[in-house]
Amino acid sequence: MKMEIRPLLMCFALCVVYATSKPTEKKDRVHHDAPLSSKEHDDGTNFDYDHDAFLGEDEAKTFDDLTPEESKNRLGKIVEKIDANKDGYVTEAELKAWIKKAQKKYIYDNVERQWKDFDMNNDGLISWDEYKNMMARDERRFKMADGNGDHIADKEEFTAFLHPEEYEHMKDIVVLETMEDIDKNGDGFIDLEEYIEWVATEREQFSEFRDKNKDGKMDKEETMDWILPSDYDHAEAEAKHLVYESDTNKDGKLTKDEILNKYDLFVGSQATDFGGGFSST
Repeated sequence: MKMEIRPLLMCFALCVVYATSKPTEKKDRVHHDAPLSSKEHDDGTNFDYDHDAFLGEDEAKTFDDLTPEESKNRLGKIVEKIDANKDGYVTEAELKAWIKKAQKKYIYDNVERQWKDFDMNNDGLISWDEYKNMMARDERRFKMADGNGDHIADKEEFTAFLHPEEYEHMKDIVVLETMEDIDKNGDGFIDLEEYIEWVATEREQFSEFRDKNKDGKMDKEETMDWILPSDYDHAEAEAKHLVYESDTNKDGKLTKDEILNKYDLFVGSQATDFGGGFSST
């Protein structure tokens, strides 16, 4: 079953704020609602996207060398964790919560990696002076993330700084940084030619969907709708997909057996050459 991937997300997959790069790097400056995996969602070819979505990209690699039996065993333990109310069923809501947790784990793991680089005195805080490589607008973003205004970031504030797209109070800075990178003439708007320079195939999208008031340019609100859409939830869509593909008796929820019978959809193994898996501990 081939799932539709919105062209915009594909075009901007290389521009999102990825964990391996510092915020100062130019290529990180265009934000969007990140997909659950960088791989194409085409179940007719493989289940790699589903593995990344279900477990997170880093964790999905841990099943590559497992036998099918080992994969099923570890997946069974994961299923028990997903079943939050312990009623013996996994619902769409429980799957959605698990998928969101898997994606958040990637973010927080990244914060842990970068934290050690910048907390030079190991006091559990990062001061502005410790973060030497920031440019002027990184300072602006840092101050926005610094909720108490003390110019020192705790873990939560540093996470908001590195991943502003995940925080409601950081959305304005996400939009502002995106507009600054695309707005070449500095007029505070994204006009058609500026937009097309970034996404050459999106002229029709701009005219029909992005420029809602049809004035030939995108203002702040229109840009917000573009890069931080509120009408699509990747985790919810993936949860529905996993239930649809695995729900043998079509009762709208999954038993442990139904999930294990479709284990290759959720996780990988040597037999399938697919990725997968949180550790069972």
